[in-house]
Amino acid sequence: MSAHTHDGPKPLTVYPNDAQFGKASPGKIGMWLFLATDGMSFSGFLISYAVLRSSRAWPNPSVALGGVGLSGFMTFLLICSSVSMVLAIDACKRKSRQAMLNWLAFTIFGGVAFLSIQAFEYHHLMHEMGMSFNTYAHGTSLFASTFFSITGFHGLHVLSGVIYLITMFVHAYRGDFDNGDYNQLEIAGLFWHFVDLVWILVFTFVYLL
Repeated sequence: MSAHTHDGPKPLTVYPNDAQFGKASPGKIGMWLFLATDGMSFSGFLISYAVLRSSRAWPNPSVALGGVGLSGFMTFLLICSSVSMVLAIDACKRKSRQAMLNWLAFTIFGGVAFLSIQAFEYHHLMHEMGMSFNTYAHGTSLFASTFFSITGFHGLHVLSGVIYLITMFVHAYRGDFDNGDYNQLEIAGLFWHFVDLVWILVFTFVYLL
């Protein structure tokens, strides 16, 4: 004789509410979509560089570019500017206008310093290393063209980011963020962090490998 048991409905699993779920602003979603497509552009550049490098004789980048000390310092600058961007957003949350302005100014300074050093590096490579977009006195011109294409494309992003951050600084100076609404700053921060992350990849692929 078999016993039959009748189980009642199983209790539903209760998960804790995510305070951030569904709260992404349209601007933030738009920036993430833009960064996803922009990341594909950089991926195309870096993959092309890898394919060209593997298919022919290629100069040692650290030697051809006169060392990696200067580019390493540029990397350090961008990493520091990412930290200062985070601190600027945190200051906005705390409604501390002066701290927000100070950290935004430091972030802008990091971007301007990066562009200045890159301009100096280009001048050095062109006038002392015999390197231009389509010529290179000490090796294949493909190395020169890919180097200037990748680093120049990234430099354009840094310039765009600096202009973007200057507009955020103006808004902050006028008191537009005094209410603690950091959404616009966070969107600008997404772009700036993306620029910094891409440079780390560029530095690794082009200067170190």
